[in-house]
Amino acid sequence: MNLYLRLLILFIKSRYKSRLDLMDKSILKFYVLPNDLDINMHMNNGRFNSIMDLGRVDIMLRTGLLKMVYKKKWFGVVGSIHTRFKRPLKLFQAYELHSQIIYWDDKWSWVEHKMYSKGKLVSSALVQTLIRRKGENVPTPELQKLMGFNHPSPPITNEIKHLERFEPLE
Repeated sequence: MNLYLRLLILFIKSRYKSRLDLMDKSILKFYVLPNDLDINMHMNNGRFNSIMDLGRVDIMLRTGLLKMVYKKKWFGVVGSIHTRFKRPLKLFQAYELHSQIIYWDDKWSWVEHKMYSKGKLVSSALVQTLIRRKGENVPTPELQKLMGFNHPSPPITNEIKHLERFEPLE
């Protein structure tokens, strides 16, 4: 239930935040709640990825992409998530989620998520995502044109190159 509450709060707060450019960083602040915990009394590894979803939603909300996607009845899809955990998050610990689109090609966009607490990196992830419409992917250049965004992608990182070598499941 708390993820729905966090999502609702995100929607409300986004109305009062500045618009983001497609390459701007989204920063969200959270606290570890009791239902975020696992049996070891720290934030569950699956919850990290669920919180990162909120970072991508914030980017979509504040760039105007979400409104366009809903209007056209399109939807977002995650292709892969590569998450690294460095430190645990304990009950009621404050943390920030930094989310930013760092690379794209004609099909995929890559979003980098980093969680910080007390100025220290807690977790990082690279998420490969795209937008689909009925029966096909929406090419990234088409999305950018509709959004009025016309910039080249930043250079591909070595980590993304490494992750792209994995064969997709059939």
